[in-house]
Amino acid sequence: MKALPIAAGALGMVFVGGSVAVSGHLTAAPLSTIQALRYALACLLLVAYARWCRTPVRVAKGTEWAWLAAVTGSGLLLFNYALVKGAAHAEPAVLGVAVACVPILLALGGPLLEGHGPAPRVVAAAIVVTAGAALVQGLGRTDATGLFWAAVTFACEACFTLFAVPVLRTHGPLGVSVHTTGLAAAGFGLLGVVLDGPAAVTRLTAGELIAGVYLAVGVTACAFLLWYTCVTRLGAGRAGLLTGVAPVSAALTGVLLGGPFPAAPVWLGIGTVAGGLALGLTARDRVHAAEPAQAAGAAPRR
Repeated sequence: MKALPIAAGALGMVFVGGSVAVSGHLTAAPLSTIQALRYALACLLLVAYARWCRTPVRVAKGTEWAWLAAVTGSGLLLFNYALVKGAAHAEPAVLGVAVACVPILLALGGPLLEGHGPAPRVVAAAIVVTAGAALVQGLGRTDATGLFWAAVTFACEACFTLFAVPVLRTHGPLGVSVHTTGLAAAGFGLLGVVLDGPAAVTRLTAGELIAGVYLAVGVTACAFLLWYTCVTRLGAGRAGLLTGVAPVSAALTGVLLGGPFPAAPVWLGIGTVAGGLALGLTARDRVHAAEPAQAAGAAPRR
């Protein structure tokens, strides 16, 4: 198992986990408008990176657009909507635990999309990682509507990876990232005009813009590229284990920002996540092998 793809996936999840505190600054912002700006900036950065490292980004064709639209519609548009709706009926921990269940679905469904069966050891590791992530997140209160949106959040988070598998083979991490961020910018832009109003951008504060820039650079442009590189090289099943890093990162980031020191169950959860990662990422059974050209989206070619 190569260390660089693992490090890429883990770093991507560190960015995602650290975004929790930053996203709190956007609760009063016109959501669709700030998201449109976020994804537009991320797309421009990715295109600039592609030009700098001389990596061509091929325009999607035919059914590829359907897969890319599915990634964007479920993993970006609906996911963000579900988070907002769910937050009105459930405590954050409930949504966090829902997302923490993603490794199990990726361990089962990812290999099938890649043309082979799930690896029992990876599935077992995914269960361990999910249990550890749930301990880190804790449990919260909710109602039936909150549970529904938590389930939608879980499905959307999984679809962000699963629907990308078929197009990663032909477009690579960089191509998929450019297409999905561009589609998300257009989708959120349309929603922003309808829901927030054409002048919503003028209501954004300096703090909200700074938060949006961080989300665009770290959580979108960098994290997308790192994550899809990891999926391309390791396969969706093993890569999915690394989503357990996100809640750990969120917990530790909270401490660095002045929050309370984690309680014993959180540390137990962190240890459990680490054990699950060790179990799954050291497995010697089928390993997803990517063509070098597919993984070249993150490698400069000068």
